[in-house]
Amino acid sequence: MKFAHFSDCHIGGWKEDKLKEINLACFKQAISKVIEKKVDFLLIAGDLFNTALPQIDYIKEVTFELKRLKDLGIRVYMVAGSHDYSPSGKTMLEVLEKAGLIVNVMKFEEGKLKFTTDSTGAKITGILGKKGGLELSEYERLDKEELEREEGFKIFMFHTAINEFKPREFEEVEGADLANLPNNFNYYAGGHVHYIFQKEFGNGHLTFPGALFPNNFKELEDYPYGGVYFHDGEKLEFEEIKVKEVLSKTIDVNNLTPEKATQKIIGEMKVLDFKDKIVTIRIIGEIEGKTSEIKFKEIFESLEEAYFVLKNTSKLSSKFIENIEIKRGTVEEIETQILKEVVEDKKIILEGNEELFTKDLIRILGVDKEDGEKVADYEKRVIADALKVLKIEN
Repeated sequence: MKFAHFSDCHIGGWKEDKLKEINLACFKQAISKVIEKKVDFLLIAGDLFNTALPQIDYIKEVTFELKRLKDLGIRVYMVAGSHDYSPSGKTMLEVLEKAGLIVNVMKFEEGKLKFTTDSTGAKITGILGKKGGLELSEYERLDKEELEREEGFKIFMFHTAINEFKPREFEEVEGADLANLPNNFNYYAGGHVHYIFQKEFGNGHLTFPGALFPNNFKELEDYPYGGVYFHDGEKLEFEEIKVKEVLSKTIDVNNLTPEKATQKIIGEMKVLDFKDKIVTIRIIGEIEGKTSEIKFKEIFESLEEAYFVLKNTSKLSSKFIENIEIKRGTVEEIETQILKEVVEDKKIILEGNEELFTKDLIRILGVDKEDGEKVADYEKRVIADALKVLKIEN
């Protein structure tokens, strides 16, 4: 018996077309590796797509790849992930299962979770993932005793963080305690948290393969390459999926002017081999000027040989702070105060009481259309009132 396990493909997840293409290419490469290794079956532990009802183009591509597996007799077992799941139950996974391309292993009979038995004899079951950790209630009412008593090689699939194994950056993610998982399984196929992890647990291994392709800027920095676990019934190995290399660079522009910051970024990047790579640039520091004055267009032009460039300025700030006066009071009091300041600055020059004139004009232009009043009559009424205030005769 030999099987493969990956998760969190998030096909269609990126906004940028070039990264959507790489994301899909990673899925195709993973399928090719599965075929190359001649496995008996594949486990996908949730979030095949980035949404429950994906675009038709992505459905076509994924269906073609799953058909490749079916034609070769490689079965695909899945649970829904937090992105696949829909409270209505209408998800693309149902369509794929009806077409005989996948098997959803979360099945209940008389309120109890049941096994799906593969032709190799492996017994597979699992629990889906929901947004916001709402699947945790499924674990609380899980009848683990019957699952644990079952004989044979058993696999438990899940799309949930495990609290004891969460990295620091995932501390706020809702998760299940390790004690919530049933014991006496040979393999625990995890998904949901995008980091690569394996540990001996139960009668075998518990693994998270991470996202097949990073799903955001930070993941490109921390986990640039996802991958596939392969298990032959005893040994476990992990193979990276790498369609494009990722080059990540952090550049400190503290105390520089926008001009010098631009020059430093271009200078530090030009000595690197970025050709045909996905490049991430994280810019940090407090500059002597406005952050908007850094010439990002010029920086991007200097990196035109890269496959794609992303920048992050969340830790970039400016020493330039504009004095902003916060006004307090009711809407009418603030409006009166602003009008008075504008009049005093001579931004409005009229004969008579400029403040009263402006208030009257604002009031007239803010009048609502009356019930049953025709648009033409409403416009005529507003214009006539405005002309009176302006002291203009028809």
